Amino acid sequence: MSRPGHAKRKLKPTMIPWRFYAVIVTVCLMFAMLLARAAYIQIVEPDRLKREGDMRSLRTKTGDVQRGIITDRHGEELAVSVPVKAVWVDPKVIADMGGIQKRQRWSALADALSLDADKLISKIESAPNRRFMYIKRQVTPGLTDYVKKLKLPGVFLKNESRRFYPAGEVSAHIVGVTNIDADGIEGIEATYNDWLNGSPEKRRIRKDRTGRTVEELGVIEAREQPGDIELAIDQRIQALAYRELKIATEYHGATSGSVVVIDVESGEILALVNTPSFNPNNRRDRDPFRMRNRAVTDAFEPGSTVKPMVVLGALANGVVEQDSVIATSPGWMRIGGREVRDSKNYGDMTVRAVLQKSSNIGVTKMALQTSPDELIETFFQLGFGSLSDALLPGESSGHLSIRRKWSDFELATLSFGYGMTITPIQLARAYAVIGAGGIKYPLSILKLNEPPTGERVIEKHHVAAVLEMLESVTEEGGTGTKARVPGYRVAGKTGTARKAIAGGYGEEYVADFAGVAPLSQPKLAIAVVINEPAGDKYYGGDVAAPVFSAVMAGALHYLNIPPDAETSDYAGIWP
Repeated sequence: MSRPGHAKRKLKPTMIPWRFYAVIVTVCLMFAMLLARAAYIQIVEPDRLKREGDMRSLRTKTGDVQRGIITDRHGEELAVSVPVKAVWVDPKVIADMGGIQKRQRWSALADALSLDADKLISKIESAPNRRFMYIKRQVTPGLTDYVKKLKLPGVFLKNESRRFYPAGEVSAHIVGVTNIDADGIEGIEATYNDWLNGSPEKRRIRKDRTGRTVEELGVIEAREQPGDIELAIDQRIQALAYRELKIATEYHGATSGSVVVIDVESGEILALVNTPSFNPNNRRDRDPFRMRNRAVTDAFEPGSTVKPMVVLGALANGVVEQDSVIATSPGWMRIGGREVRDSKNYGDMTVRAVLQKSSNIGVTKMALQTSPDELIETFFQLGFGSLSDALLPGESSGHLSIRRKWSDFELATLSFGYGMTITPIQLARAYAVIGAGGIKYPLSILKLNEPPTGERVIEKHHVAAVLEMLESVTEEGGTGTKARVPGYRVAGKTGTARKAIAGGYGEEYVADFAGVAPLSQPKLAIAVVINEPAGDKYYGGDVAAPVFSAVMAGALHYLNIPPDAETSDYAGIWP
């Protein structure tokens, strides 16, 4: 204890050398490390930080582009794109901001988007490190405004478009559909997908950490304007054909049907319809059996509608003349141990009567006198066994055999439409060739701006003779009287064929009718095919011919085609 009044002694600080040197060494080491790090960054890897900075700030900005419009030949819209939004979330942002706390607002979001709230929340919380997740796509503007007002963190909107089809099921098989990403998957949408889509402009930009654009670095890919498409389809005729076909298939209890309408002067397809069809605006209505474009995909045995082709081949090869008489008594004949027969004994028949009455015996005798190669070549010239040039997805070429040897019975059945398969569009094209005076034009689903160049495949005087014969089919005593069109002269042919099953033929039928009008100056060729009509009426003259009549009458009216003259020099109606 210090004495009172005695001052404290001041202690002099002493330096501890090892501590001093330790601090000096530590500072030097740290400085050396910083210097080495700086040298490494500046000399060894000078671009690394720049690269990492670019990874965090550089972005590619893609502009908006609307898919091209599809219209009919008169400009009526068949497919258009409307702007919509996609709702998406950034789960990491949501997790960083404390997760989903305002469950009431998230429930409101789920209700607005027709989603289950619990599943939505569970989906987001199960992937907290993801940076992108779609919640709902193709949301209407009204709903997107509501989503904005909820002000939920981590919820964003993205521009996209939705395809709308004003014609609905009427033109669904022609126009086709797109998927949710606006890429065509059926019909014209698929065939001309790249043309319709174009490509958006892509720009390189730099963003800050809040997502704001701070620098525009230029265009990296120029915009390619999407193209529009004008189809050859006349929507008035398309709607008429669909209505009449739907009525007929429902009335007769048929499983399906097709109608194809072709402009014989250009090869343009003015209508192509099928039943059943589908609503392209409803994604839940896209069953495969409804989406199948049967007019180009489904091949069938055409029956008697090919008999005019046999007569054309026989005339062209000198087997018969226009006024030749063919003996068909006693109404049946045995060929190779099998029997071919007519519905009755017609006796001696002119070639015209053979077509008017649809005599199997008559065409069989003509086919057997024609060489197999010449008969098959006639079928090929008229478009059987090949694609139609319409460029529609899934088109079948049918089946037409090429072989060295044919039995007489095979040639006989071929002459009345068995042992070969064709599609409805091929049948319509064959009759379009006849209507064009023996000139075959490539079929076009697109509207043509210039007259096409056709190929003559049949001499026009032979075609003129067959047209005169086919007119008798729709006159009294013929098999196709229900195909008549008031005020116009019609040439056509009925067909009825049993459907093949395992081991032979069953009790189901295909009823068809194909023809051209008006005969004073043929303009349209129409083929009607109705598959498996139920009930007692299953013949082409009863089931398909009335549809032909209604569609042809309406189409000629829409196109302002004047009525026929009473007589016509068939050989003089074509150039």
